[in-house]
Amino acid sequence: MLAFLGAIICIIASVHPGGTAGPAAPPAADNDSAAAALLPAADKGLGALHGPAEALASAGPRLPGGPPPPLFSRFVCTPLSNECPATGPGTGPATGPGPEELLALRSAAAQLRRTALEQKERIRMDQETIRELTGKLSRCEGGLRTPSAAAPPAAAAGLRAAPRPGTMGHPPAEPPAVRDLEEAVRALQDRIDRIEQELPARSNGSGPTAPALARDALHTKMEQLEEQLLSKILTLQKERQAANTDRSQQQHNIEKELNSLQNRVTELEHKPPGYSPPDAFKVTIPVQNNYMYARMKKSLPELYAFTICMWLKSKALAGLGTPFSYSVPSQSNEIVLLEWGTNPLELLINDKVAQLPLSLKDKAWHHVCVAWTTRDGKWSAYQDGEQRGAGENLASWHAIKPQGVIILGQEQDTLGGRFDATQAFVGELAQFGVWDHMLAPAEILGLANCTSHLQGNVIQWDDQAVEVFGGASKAAFAACEEGRKA
Repeated sequence: MLAFLGAIICIIASVHPGGTAGPAAPPAADNDSAAAALLPAADKGLGALHGPAEALASAGPRLPGGPPPPLFSRFVCTPLSNECPATGPGTGPATGPGPEELLALRSAAAQLRRTALEQKERIRMDQETIRELTGKLSRCEGGLRTPSAAAPPAAAAGLRAAPRPGTMGHPPAEPPAVRDLEEAVRALQDRIDRIEQELPARSNGSGPTAPALARDALHTKMEQLEEQLLSKILTLQKERQAANTDRSQQQHNIEKELNSLQNRVTELEHKPPGYSPPDAFKVTIPVQNNYMYARMKKSLPELYAFTICMWLKSKALAGLGTPFSYSVPSQSNEIVLLEWGTNPLELLINDKVAQLPLSLKDKAWHHVCVAWTTRDGKWSAYQDGEQRGAGENLASWHAIKPQGVIILGQEQDTLGGRFDATQAFVGELAQFGVWDHMLAPAEILGLANCTSHLQGNVIQWDDQAVEVFGGASKAAFAACEEGRKA
Protein backbone atom coordinates (compact mmCIF):
# COMPACT_ATOMS: atom_id res chain seq x y z
CA MET A 1 0.00 0.00 0.00
CA LEU A 2 2.81 2.41 0.87
CA ALA A 3 4.53 1.69 -2.44
CA PHE A 4 1.24 2.39 -4.29
CA LEU A 5 0.73 5.71 -2.48
CA GLY A 6 4.33 6.61 -3.06
CA ALA A 7 3.92 6.06 -6.80
CA ILE A 8 0.79 8.26 -6.92
CA ILE A 9 2.48 11.04 -4.96
CA CYS A 10 5.49 10.77 -7.21
CA ILE A 11 3.26 11.23 -10.29
CA ILE A 12 1.50 14.27 -8.81
CA ALA A 13 4.75 15.81 -7.70
CA SER A 14 6.09 15.55 -11.21
CA VAL A 15 3.07 17.44 -12.54
CA HIS A 16 3.04 20.18 -9.79
CA PRO A 17 6.69 20.75 -8.94
CA GLY A 18 6.01 23.91 -6.93
CA GLY A 19 3.27 22.40 -4.83
CA THR A 20 5.59 21.67 -1.90
CA ALA A 21 7.04 24.22 0.54
CA GLY A 22 9.69 24.19 3.18
CA PRO A 23 13.21 23.04 3.15
CA ALA A 24 14.38 20.59 0.58
CA ALA A 25 14.37 16.98 1.58
CA PRO A 26 17.49 14.94 1.22
CA PRO A 27 17.64 12.38 -1.58
CA ALA A 28 16.02 9.06 -0.82
CA ALA A 29 16.85 5.59 -2.00
CA ASP A 30 13.26 4.51 -2.85
CA ASN A 31 9.68 5.72 -3.27
CA ASP A 32 8.85 5.49 0.41
CA SER A 33 11.51 8.02 1.33
CA ALA A 34 10.33 10.32 -1.49
CA ALA A 35 6.77 10.14 -0.19
CA ALA A 36 7.98 10.97 3.29
CA ALA A 37 9.88 13.98 1.98
CA LEU A 38 6.91 15.28 0.00
CA LEU A 39 4.41 14.86 2.90
CA PRO A 40 6.00 16.35 5.98
CA ALA A 41 2.60 16.73 7.65
CA ALA A 42 -0.93 15.46 7.08
CA ASP A 43 -2.52 18.85 6.42
CA LYS A 44 0.42 20.02 4.35
CA GLY A 45 0.29 16.81 2.21
CA LEU A 46 -3.45 17.19 1.55
CA GLY A 47 -2.93 20.80 0.53
CA ALA A 48 -0.22 19.80 -1.88
CA LEU A 49 -2.44 17.11 -3.45
CA HIS A 50 -5.79 18.95 -3.66
CA GLY A 51 -4.93 22.61 -3.40
CA PRO A 52 -6.27 24.98 -0.72
CA ALA A 53 -9.95 24.67 -1.66
CA GLU A 54 -9.94 20.89 -1.77
CA ALA A 55 -8.02 20.64 1.46
CA LEU A 56 -10.45 22.88 3.25
CA ALA A 57 -13.38 20.94 1.82
CA SER A 58 -11.92 17.66 2.99
CA ALA A 59 -11.08 19.04 6.41
CA GLY A 60 -14.41 20.84 6.89
CA PRO A 61 -17.31 19.34 8.86
CA ARG A 62 -19.99 17.17 7.17
CA LEU A 63 -23.64 18.16 7.31
CA PRO A 64 -25.90 15.55 8.87
CA GLY A 65 -28.09 13.80 6.27
CA GLY A 66 -26.30 15.41 3.33
CA PRO A 67 -24.18 13.66 0.74
CA PRO A 68 -20.61 13.09 1.79
CA PRO A 69 -18.14 15.55 0.25
CA PRO A 70 -15.79 14.25 -2.38
CA LEU A 71 -12.55 12.98 -0.96
CA PHE A 72 -10.54 12.79 -4.16
CA SER A 73 -10.39 14.72 -7.37
CA ARG A 74 -9.63 13.32 -10.73
CA PHE A 75 -6.04 12.16 -11.07
CA VAL A 76 -4.00 13.69 -13.89
CA CYS A 77 -1.24 11.37 -15.01
CA THR A 78 1.48 12.09 -17.49
CA PRO A 79 4.20 9.86 -18.82
CA LEU A 80 7.22 9.68 -16.47
CA SER A 81 10.67 8.32 -16.67
CA ASN A 82 11.41 4.80 -15.58
CA GLU A 83 12.38 5.89 -12.06
CA CYS A 84 10.84 8.43 -9.78
CA PRO A 85 13.26 11.36 -9.33
CA ALA A 86 14.98 11.06 -6.05
CA THR A 87 15.61 14.79 -5.79
CA GLY A 88 13.82 17.88 -6.97
CA PRO A 89 14.96 21.35 -7.73
CA GLY A 90 16.25 23.06 -4.65
CA THR A 91 16.22 19.89 -2.51
CA GLY A 92 18.98 18.64 -0.40
CA PRO A 93 19.98 15.18 0.63
CA ALA A 94 17.03 12.85 1.63
CA THR A 95 16.40 11.95 5.18
CA GLY A 96 14.39 9.02 6.65
CA PRO A 97 10.61 9.44 7.15
CA GLY A 98 9.53 10.96 10.38
CA PRO A 99 6.55 10.16 12.54
CA GLU A 100 4.42 12.87 10.91
CA GLU A 101 4.88 11.47 7.40
CA LEU A 102 3.97 7.98 8.55
CA LEU A 103 0.86 9.32 10.26
CA ALA A 104 -0.21 11.11 7.06
CA LEU A 105 0.22 7.95 5.02
CA ARG A 106 -1.81 5.94 7.47
CA SER A 107 -4.55 8.53 7.44
CA ALA A 108 -4.67 8.44 3.63
CA ALA A 109 -4.83 4.62 3.65
CA ALA A 110 -7.65 4.65 6.20
CA GLN A 111 -9.52 7.21 4.13
CA LEU A 112 -9.20 4.98 1.05
CA ARG A 113 -10.57 2.03 2.97
CA ARG A 114 -13.54 4.09 4.10
CA THR A 115 -14.15 5.13 0.52
CA ALA A 116 -14.17 1.48 -0.60
CA LEU A 117 -16.65 0.57 2.15
CA GLU A 118 -18.95 3.46 1.21
CA GLN A 119 -18.81 2.38 -2.44
CA LYS A 120 -19.80 -1.13 -1.39
CA GLU A 121 -22.67 0.17 0.73
CA ARG A 122 -23.89 2.34 -2.13
CA ILE A 123 -23.91 -0.68 -4.49
CA ARG A 124 -25.90 -2.67 -1.93
CA MET A 125 -28.49 0.12 -1.70
CA ASP A 126 -28.72 0.24 -5.49
CA GLN A 127 -29.36 -3.52 -5.57
CA GLU A 128 -32.18 -3.17 -3.02
CA THR A 129 -33.71 -0.40 -5.11
CA ILE A 130 -33.58 -2.62 -8.20
CA ARG A 131 -35.30 -5.45 -6.31
CA GLU A 132 -38.08 -3.10 -5.19
CA LEU A 133 -38.58 -1.82 -8.71
CA THR A 134 -38.61 -5.38 -10.07
CA GLY A 135 -41.33 -6.38 -7.58
CA LYS A 136 -43.39 -3.35 -8.56
CA LEU A 137 -43.02 -4.24 -12.22
CA SER A 138 -44.25 -7.77 -11.53
CA ARG A 139 -47.30 -6.46 -9.69
CA CYS A 140 -48.11 -4.00 -12.46
CA GLU A 141 -47.81 -6.68 -15.11
CA GLY A 142 -50.21 -8.85 -13.13
CA GLY A 143 -52.85 -6.10 -13.16
CA LEU A 144 -52.37 -5.08 -9.50
CA ARG A 145 -52.54 -1.41 -8.55
CA THR A 146 -50.81 -1.10 -5.18
CA PRO A 147 -49.13 1.95 -3.73
CA SER A 148 -45.47 1.91 -4.48
CA ALA A 149 -43.07 2.05 -1.57
CA ALA A 150 -40.14 2.61 -3.85
CA ALA A 151 -38.37 5.94 -4.21
CA PRO A 152 -39.71 8.43 -6.78
CA PRO A 153 -38.26 8.25 -10.28
CA ALA A 154 -36.39 11.50 -9.77
CA ALA A 155 -34.68 10.10 -6.69
CA ALA A 156 -34.00 6.80 -8.45
CA ALA A 157 -32.66 8.59 -11.48
CA GLY A 158 -30.39 10.73 -9.32
CA LEU A 159 -28.77 7.94 -7.39
CA ARG A 160 -25.50 8.73 -9.05
CA ALA A 161 -25.87 12.50 -9.11
CA ALA A 162 -23.81 13.28 -6.04
CA PRO A 163 -20.06 12.81 -6.22
CA ARG A 164 -18.66 9.85 -4.44
CA PRO A 165 -17.00 10.61 -1.12
CA GLY A 166 -13.32 9.96 -0.74
CA THR A 167 -12.27 11.05 -4.22
CA MET A 168 -9.76 13.74 -4.97
CA GLY A 169 -11.09 16.49 -7.25
CA HIS A 170 -13.37 14.98 -9.96
CA PRO A 171 -14.75 11.44 -9.38
CA PRO A 172 -13.00 8.60 -11.22
CA ALA A 173 -14.69 6.66 -14.03
CA GLU A 174 -17.52 4.44 -12.72
CA PRO A 175 -17.00 0.69 -12.81
CA PRO A 176 -18.97 -1.24 -15.57
CA ALA A 177 -21.08 -3.06 -12.94
CA VAL A 178 -22.40 0.25 -11.58
CA ARG A 179 -23.25 1.50 -15.06
CA ASP A 180 -25.08 -1.74 -15.83
CA LEU A 181 -27.11 -1.42 -12.62
CA GLU A 182 -28.08 2.14 -13.48
CA GLU A 183 -29.14 1.14 -16.99
CA ALA A 184 -31.22 -1.75 -15.58
CA VAL A 185 -32.93 0.65 -13.14
CA ARG A 186 -33.78 3.06 -15.95
CA ALA A 187 -35.15 0.25 -18.13
CA LEU A 188 -37.33 -1.01 -15.26
CA GLN A 189 -38.64 2.50 -14.64
CA ASP A 190 -39.52 2.92 -18.32
CA ARG A 191 -41.42 -0.40 -18.33
CA ILE A 192 -43.28 0.56 -15.13
CA ASP A 193 -44.29 3.91 -16.64
CA ARG A 194 -45.56 2.29 -19.84
CA ILE A 195 -47.59 -0.33 -17.91
CA GLU A 196 -49.11 2.32 -15.64
CA GLN A 197 -50.15 4.30 -18.71
CA GLU A 198 -51.65 1.26 -20.45
CA LEU A 199 -53.63 -0.06 -17.45
CA PRO A 200 -56.25 2.74 -17.43
CA ALA A 201 -56.69 2.47 -21.20
CA ARG A 202 -57.31 -1.28 -20.89
CA SER A 203 -59.78 -0.86 -18.04
CA ASN A 204 -61.69 1.91 -19.89
CA GLY A 205 -61.69 0.12 -23.28
CA SER A 206 -64.97 -0.94 -24.86
CA GLY A 207 -63.75 -4.36 -26.06
CA PRO A 208 -64.35 -7.54 -24.02
CA THR A 209 -61.75 -8.45 -21.44
CA ALA A 210 -59.81 -11.70 -21.40
CA PRO A 211 -61.87 -13.19 -18.50
CA ALA A 212 -65.10 -12.38 -20.38
CA LEU A 213 -63.82 -14.04 -23.53
CA ALA A 214 -62.74 -17.09 -21.56
CA ARG A 215 -66.16 -17.25 -19.87
CA ASP A 216 -68.00 -17.07 -23.22
CA ALA A 217 -65.78 -19.80 -24.67
CA LEU A 218 -66.46 -21.96 -21.60
CA HIS A 219 -70.23 -21.48 -21.93
CA THR A 220 -70.12 -22.38 -25.62
CA LYS A 221 -68.15 -25.53 -24.87
CA MET A 222 -70.60 -26.52 -22.12
CA GLU A 223 -73.56 -26.05 -24.48
CA GLN A 224 -71.89 -28.24 -27.09
CA LEU A 225 -71.21 -30.94 -24.50
CA GLU A 226 -74.83 -30.79 -23.31
CA GLU A 227 -76.09 -31.25 -26.89
CA GLN A 228 -73.79 -34.23 -27.39
CA LEU A 229 -74.92 -35.73 -24.10
CA LEU A 230 -78.61 -35.34 -24.98
CA SER A 231 -78.02 -36.89 -28.40
CA LYS A 232 -76.27 -39.84 -26.79
CA ILE A 233 -79.08 -40.28 -24.28
CA LEU A 234 -81.71 -40.29 -27.05
CA THR A 235 -79.68 -42.83 -29.02
CA LEU A 236 -79.38 -45.08 -25.97
CA GLN A 237 -83.12 -44.81 -25.31
CA LYS A 238 -83.90 -45.79 -28.90
CA GLU A 239 -81.50 -48.72 -28.70
CA ARG A 240 -83.06 -49.79 -25.40
CA GLN A 241 -86.57 -49.62 -26.88
CA ALA A 242 -85.45 -51.64 -29.91
CA ALA A 243 -83.78 -54.17 -27.61
CA ASN A 244 -86.95 -54.40 -25.49
CA THR A 245 -89.03 -54.91 -28.64
CA ASP A 246 -86.71 -57.63 -29.89
CA ARG A 247 -86.69 -59.22 -26.47
CA SER A 248 -90.49 -59.16 -26.33
CA GLN A 249 -90.71 -60.71 -29.79
CA GLN A 250 -88.21 -63.40 -28.87
CA GLN A 251 -90.04 -64.08 -25.65
CA HIS A 252 -93.30 -64.36 -27.58
CA ASN A 253 -91.78 -66.80 -30.05
CA ILE A 254 -90.30 -68.88 -27.24
CA GLU A 255 -93.60 -68.99 -25.43
CA LYS A 256 -95.31 -70.00 -28.66
CA GLU A 257 -92.86 -72.83 -29.22
CA LEU A 258 -93.19 -73.92 -25.60
CA ASN A 259 -96.96 -73.97 -25.89
CA SER A 260 -96.71 -75.97 -29.08
CA LEU A 261 -94.38 -78.45 -27.45
CA GLN A 262 -96.63 -78.68 -24.42
CA ASN A 263 -99.64 -79.33 -26.62
CA ARG A 264 -97.71 -81.94 -28.52
CA VAL A 265 -96.67 -83.64 -25.30
CA THR A 266 -100.24 -83.56 -24.05
CA GLU A 267 -101.47 -84.99 -27.33
CA LEU A 268 -98.89 -87.76 -27.28
CA GLU A 269 -99.79 -88.62 -23.72
CA HIS A 270 -103.44 -89.10 -24.67
CA LYS A 271 -102.79 -90.94 -27.93
CA PRO A 272 -102.39 -94.68 -28.19
CA PRO A 273 -98.84 -96.00 -27.78
CA GLY A 274 -98.62 -96.84 -31.52
CA TYR A 275 -98.96 -93.12 -32.44
CA SER A 276 -95.44 -92.16 -31.41
CA PRO A 277 -93.65 -91.56 -34.79
CA PRO A 278 -94.45 -88.16 -36.40
CA ASP A 279 -95.44 -89.82 -39.69
CA ALA A 280 -97.46 -92.64 -38.16
CA PHE A 281 -100.85 -91.03 -38.67
CA LYS A 282 -103.59 -90.85 -41.28
CA VAL A 283 -106.22 -88.32 -42.28
CA THR A 284 -109.78 -89.53 -42.37
CA ILE A 285 -112.55 -87.89 -44.42
CA PRO A 286 -115.68 -89.87 -43.51
CA VAL A 287 -118.32 -88.40 -45.86
CA GLN A 288 -118.41 -86.72 -49.24
CA ASN A 289 -118.83 -82.95 -48.93
CA ASN A 290 -117.10 -79.71 -49.86
CA TYR A 291 -115.79 -78.67 -46.44
CA MET A 292 -113.80 -81.61 -45.08
CA TYR A 293 -110.17 -81.59 -46.14
CA ALA A 294 -106.56 -81.46 -45.05
CA ARG A 295 -104.05 -78.80 -46.02
CA MET A 296 -100.26 -79.02 -46.21
CA LYS A 297 -98.56 -76.07 -44.52
CA LYS A 298 -95.62 -76.15 -46.89
CA SER A 299 -95.77 -75.21 -50.58
CA LEU A 300 -93.80 -76.36 -53.62
CA PRO A 301 -90.84 -74.61 -55.21
CA GLU A 302 -90.43 -74.32 -58.96
CA LEU A 303 -90.09 -77.90 -60.28
CA TYR A 304 -89.03 -79.40 -63.58
CA ALA A 305 -89.70 -82.96 -62.41
CA PHE A 306 -91.46 -84.60 -59.46
CA THR A 307 -92.59 -87.83 -57.86
CA ILE A 308 -95.68 -87.89 -55.62
CA CYS A 309 -96.43 -90.96 -53.49
CA MET A 310 -99.12 -91.72 -50.92
CA TRP A 311 -101.12 -94.44 -49.22
CA LEU A 312 -104.89 -94.22 -49.76
CA LYS A 313 -108.04 -96.19 -49.06
CA SER A 314 -111.19 -95.11 -50.89
CA LYS A 315 -114.71 -95.62 -49.53
CA ALA A 316 -116.54 -93.97 -52.42
CA LEU A 317 -119.36 -95.76 -54.16
CA ALA A 318 -118.69 -94.33 -57.60
CA GLY A 319 -115.56 -92.39 -58.53
CA LEU A 320 -112.41 -92.03 -56.38
CA GLY A 321 -112.71 -88.26 -56.11
CA THR A 322 -109.65 -86.05 -55.65
CA PRO A 323 -106.95 -87.46 -53.38
CA PHE A 324 -104.85 -84.27 -53.78
CA SER A 325 -104.69 -81.03 -55.82
CA TYR A 326 -102.08 -78.28 -56.18
CA SER A 327 -103.22 -74.81 -57.27
CA VAL A 328 -101.31 -71.62 -58.03
CA PRO A 329 -102.69 -68.10 -58.57
CA SER A 330 -102.52 -68.34 -62.35
CA GLN A 331 -103.60 -72.01 -62.66
CA SER A 332 -106.04 -73.87 -60.41
CA ASN A 333 -105.15 -77.25 -62.02
CA GLU A 334 -101.37 -77.07 -61.80
CA ILE A 335 -101.18 -80.68 -60.47
CA VAL A 336 -104.33 -82.75 -59.82
CA LEU A 337 -105.00 -86.48 -59.27
CA LEU A 338 -108.71 -86.93 -59.96
CA GLU A 339 -111.32 -89.58 -60.66
CA TRP A 340 -114.74 -88.05 -61.26
CA GLY A 341 -117.97 -89.77 -62.18
CA THR A 342 -117.47 -92.51 -64.75
CA ASN A 343 -114.16 -91.08 -65.98
CA PRO A 344 -110.96 -93.01 -65.34
CA LEU A 345 -108.30 -91.81 -62.93
CA GLU A 346 -106.51 -88.79 -64.45
CA LEU A 347 -103.31 -86.86 -63.83
CA LEU A 348 -103.61 -83.16 -64.71
CA ILE A 349 -100.48 -80.95 -65.10
CA ASN A 350 -101.07 -77.34 -66.12
CA ASP A 351 -104.60 -78.44 -67.01
CA LYS A 352 -103.19 -81.06 -69.43
CA VAL A 353 -104.57 -84.59 -68.91
CA ALA A 354 -103.07 -88.11 -68.89
CA GLN A 355 -105.28 -91.12 -68.03
CA LEU A 356 -103.81 -93.57 -65.52
CA PRO A 357 -104.65 -97.30 -65.70
CA LEU A 358 -105.03 -97.72 -61.93
CA SER A 359 -107.78 -99.55 -60.04
CA LEU A 360 -108.35 -98.29 -56.48
CA LYS A 361 -112.05 -98.95 -55.80
CA ASP A 362 -111.79 -102.14 -53.74
CA LYS A 363 -111.85 -100.23 -50.41
CA ALA A 364 -108.38 -101.50 -49.54
CA TRP A 365 -105.08 -99.77 -48.80
CA HIS A 366 -102.95 -99.13 -51.87
CA HIS A 367 -99.62 -97.41 -52.41
CA VAL A 368 -99.85 -95.01 -55.37
CA CYS A 369 -97.04 -93.03 -57.08
CA VAL A 370 -97.02 -90.70 -60.11
CA ALA A 371 -93.79 -89.38 -61.62
CA TRP A 372 -93.25 -86.69 -64.28
CA THR A 373 -90.50 -84.70 -65.98
CA THR A 374 -90.80 -81.60 -68.12
CA ARG A 375 -88.46 -83.10 -70.74
CA ASP A 376 -90.81 -84.40 -73.44
CA GLY A 377 -93.55 -84.50 -70.78
CA LYS A 378 -92.75 -88.09 -69.76
CA TRP A 379 -94.82 -89.62 -66.98
CA SER A 380 -95.32 -92.97 -65.22
CA ALA A 381 -97.84 -94.37 -62.72
CA TYR A 382 -97.28 -97.03 -60.01
CA GLN A 383 -99.69 -99.06 -57.89
CA ASP A 384 -98.39 -101.08 -54.94
CA GLY A 385 -94.81 -100.78 -56.26
CA GLU A 386 -95.56 -101.90 -59.82
CA GLN A 387 -95.59 -99.63 -62.84
CA ARG A 388 -99.07 -99.71 -64.38
CA GLY A 389 -98.77 -97.00 -67.00
CA ALA A 390 -96.34 -94.56 -68.72
CA GLY A 391 -96.46 -91.93 -71.46
CA GLU A 392 -95.09 -88.61 -72.68
CA ASN A 393 -96.12 -85.23 -74.09
CA LEU A 394 -97.82 -84.32 -70.84
CA ALA A 395 -97.21 -80.57 -70.44
CA SER A 396 -93.87 -80.85 -72.16
CA TRP A 397 -91.26 -78.27 -71.15
CA HIS A 398 -93.56 -76.79 -68.56
CA ALA A 399 -92.20 -75.77 -65.17
CA ILE A 400 -94.31 -76.31 -62.07
CA LYS A 401 -94.98 -72.90 -60.60
CA PRO A 402 -94.07 -72.23 -56.97
CA GLN A 403 -95.94 -70.78 -53.97
CA GLY A 404 -99.19 -72.65 -54.48
CA VAL A 405 -101.58 -74.52 -52.12
CA ILE A 406 -101.70 -78.31 -51.57
CA ILE A 407 -105.12 -79.65 -50.56
CA LEU A 408 -105.82 -83.28 -49.65
CA GLY A 409 -109.37 -84.55 -50.35
CA GLN A 410 -110.73 -81.64 -52.46
CA GLU A 411 -110.30 -80.24 -55.97
CA GLN A 412 -109.60 -76.48 -56.09
CA ASP A 413 -111.37 -74.31 -58.61
CA THR A 414 -109.65 -71.25 -57.11
CA LEU A 415 -106.52 -70.91 -55.06
CA GLY A 416 -107.22 -72.79 -51.81
CA GLY A 417 -111.01 -73.00 -52.16
CA ARG A 418 -114.26 -73.25 -54.12
CA PHE A 419 -114.54 -76.98 -53.64
CA ASP A 420 -117.05 -79.24 -55.41
CA ALA A 421 -118.63 -81.97 -53.29
CA THR A 422 -119.01 -84.30 -56.30
CA GLN A 423 -115.21 -84.24 -56.71
CA ALA A 424 -114.39 -84.77 -53.03
CA PHE A 425 -112.42 -87.78 -51.79
CA VAL A 426 -113.99 -90.11 -49.22
CA GLY A 427 -111.73 -92.41 -47.27
CA GLU A 428 -108.29 -92.30 -45.63
CA LEU A 429 -104.93 -90.84 -46.70
CA ALA A 430 -101.40 -91.28 -45.33
CA GLN A 431 -97.66 -90.93 -46.10
CA PHE A 432 -98.05 -88.14 -48.65
CA GLY A 433 -94.58 -87.15 -49.94
CA VAL A 434 -93.08 -85.12 -52.82
CA TRP A 435 -89.62 -85.40 -54.43
CA ASP A 436 -88.08 -83.02 -56.96
CA HIS A 437 -87.09 -85.79 -59.39
CA MET A 438 -88.43 -89.08 -60.81
CA LEU A 439 -87.78 -91.92 -58.37
CA ALA A 440 -86.36 -95.14 -59.68
CA PRO A 441 -88.74 -98.14 -59.85
CA ALA A 442 -86.71 -99.91 -57.14
CA GLU A 443 -87.12 -96.98 -54.77
CA ILE A 444 -90.86 -96.94 -55.35
CA LEU A 445 -91.02 -100.69 -54.72
CA GLY A 446 -89.16 -100.27 -51.42
CA LEU A 447 -91.69 -97.68 -50.29
CA ALA A 448 -94.60 -99.93 -51.26
CA ASN A 449 -93.39 -103.09 -49.47
CA CYS A 450 -92.13 -101.12 -46.39
CA THR A 451 -88.48 -102.04 -46.88
CA SER A 452 -87.57 -98.36 -47.31
CA HIS A 453 -88.40 -95.34 -45.18
CA LEU A 454 -87.46 -92.76 -47.81
CA GLN A 455 -88.88 -89.31 -47.00
CA GLY A 456 -89.74 -86.70 -49.61
CA ASN A 457 -87.04 -84.07 -50.06
CA VAL A 458 -89.63 -81.36 -50.86
CA ILE A 459 -92.71 -82.37 -48.79
CA GLN A 460 -92.55 -84.81 -45.86
CA TRP A 461 -95.47 -86.45 -44.09
CA ASP A 462 -95.42 -84.97 -40.61
CA ASP A 463 -98.08 -84.36 -38.03
CA GLN A 464 -97.01 -80.73 -37.57
CA ALA A 465 -97.07 -80.12 -41.33
CA VAL A 466 -100.71 -81.15 -41.88
CA GLU A 467 -103.83 -79.23 -40.83
CA VAL A 468 -107.36 -80.72 -40.91
CA PHE A 469 -110.57 -78.75 -41.44
CA GLY A 470 -114.34 -79.19 -41.51
CA GLY A 471 -114.48 -82.41 -39.47
CA ALA A 472 -111.60 -84.31 -41.02
CA SER A 473 -109.51 -86.04 -38.35
CA LYS A 474 -106.14 -87.62 -37.66
CA ALA A 475 -105.59 -91.08 -36.31
CA ALA A 476 -102.73 -93.49 -35.70
CA PHE A 477 -101.62 -95.46 -38.69
CA ALA A 478 -99.00 -98.08 -39.49
CA ALA A 479 -98.94 -98.47 -43.28
CA CYS A 480 -97.39 -101.93 -43.47
CA GLU A 481 -99.57 -103.38 -40.72
CA GLU A 482 -102.70 -101.94 -42.28
CA GLY A 483 -101.63 -103.23 -45.70
CA ARG A 484 -101.13 -106.78 -44.41
CA LYS A 485 -104.53 -106.71 -42.72
CA ALA A 486 -106.12 -105.66 -45.96
